[in-house]
Amino acid sequence: MADAATPDRTAETLTFPQGFRWGAATAAFQIEGSTSAGGRGESIWDVFTRTPGLVIDGSNAELAADSYRRYRDDVALLAGLDADDYRFSISWPRVQPGGTGPANEAGLAYYDRLVDELLTAGIAPVPTLYHWDLPQELEAAGGWLNRDTAYRLAEYAGLVVDRLGDRVQRWITLNEPAMTTLQGYALGSQAPGHALMMGSLPTAHHQLLAHGLTVAAIRERGDAEVGITNNHTLMVPASDAPADQFAAGAFDLIYNRIFADPVLTGAYPDLSGFGLEAMPGLEDGDLELIGAPIDFYGINFYNPTLVAAPSEGSEFAAAGLPFEPVEFENVPTTGFDWPIMPETFTELLVSFARDYGDRLPPVVITENGASFPDEVVEETVDGGMRRAVHDERRIDYVDRHITAVRHAIDQGVDVRGYYLWSLTDNFEWAEGYTQRFGLVHIDFETGERTPKDSYAWYRDRIAASRG
Repeated sequence: MADAATPDRTAETLTFPQGFRWGAATAAFQIEGSTSAGGRGESIWDVFTRTPGLVIDGSNAELAADSYRRYRDDVALLAGLDADDYRFSISWPRVQPGGTGPANEAGLAYYDRLVDELLTAGIAPVPTLYHWDLPQELEAAGGWLNRDTAYRLAEYAGLVVDRLGDRVQRWITLNEPAMTTLQGYALGSQAPGHALMMGSLPTAHHQLLAHGLTVAAIRERGDAEVGITNNHTLMVPASDAPADQFAAGAFDLIYNRIFADPVLTGAYPDLSGFGLEAMPGLEDGDLELIGAPIDFYGINFYNPTLVAAPSEGSEFAAAGLPFEPVEFENVPTTGFDWPIMPETFTELLVSFARDYGDRLPPVVITENGASFPDEVVEETVDGGMRRAVHDERRIDYVDRHITAVRHAIDQGVDVRGYYLWSLTDNFEWAEGYTQRFGLVHIDFETGERTPKDSYAWYRDRIAASRG
């Protein structure tokens, strides 16, 4: 692979603390493909993709990056980066097709092979047990609105840990429960596609209960490390006006603190501003489970959010919500139109260390990256032709955000690792194949993998960080 000729973008030191771990992240439904292979059951995302108009390009994940068949290629790409860790997710319906009952041997055998391949390459597996692919049979029984789903996740987790726990030393329970609640159940923009607004809140509690029960299940089976991954954003008030300041605080509560506070402090924040005395679904003993100590806290970060008081006639005002996300002006954006403001990443991390103090365990950046409209070009190199993707904007985004992490460490935040999203292009949920986040370009018809310039850059950045 030819190196990308990229400039040195930062004057700061590139080195990170000894033991800092580098990696890349993916999710099963987005990369595996083969959605009907090996006895895999149906997930809420299979149903969602079949519903006309819900996926922007009308696509599905049957092929995706074809990693179910080409996982060895992907492990080789990780080895080429000299990555320490690979954060991937385990497909619940591939392991337990209906969400209950015995494990599917073919599903477990696939993850056996993947874990062994990683370890042979010197890469530590960091599996996420739940990354949004709820078995459809459980959704039919109420999904995350049903408290029983939390117990089913812990049961499934036990099956996986029993099989892989002799080789896996770090586990992530859930990925981004906030997005499942807010996008999947409140707004309906993601699977399972419900638009319940504040009626979605029980799904937040049931997911966090599932986290607590799963932590307990893992602890019962050995001394592996365990954590959770939450998606967090820095809330920026649209102005100094009291209404906008209040709006930013309210959105921070519903987006960030409802999902962080119970895990890190064992208590929910005050919900009285939303007319609630307590979190819906809360029962005695739940918070003790949810707030049990964890070994690391995963933070996914992509961009800050500008928040204003709801404008008259908006869907937020109609729903009785005291906030409305609005757009930043004169700020560069990604292909998703997300604002690029890496300094807010430092500010977010510092705020976590300040607000939670010694209750915050070591932090791992479990996702950070950017989508851009990449173009594959054919180039002549040493008399032959090669495919290339010159993704300078992605390199710049990642460079500046890695530097933001370094700044947070310099200010006392205990950050232990950084996983770039994503190793390869993938099926980007409701956006289908229209958004590309990968270090490696995927031809979604053939499965061909073409490392982008950012791949070589990230490899070199990892090497430089180690001093």
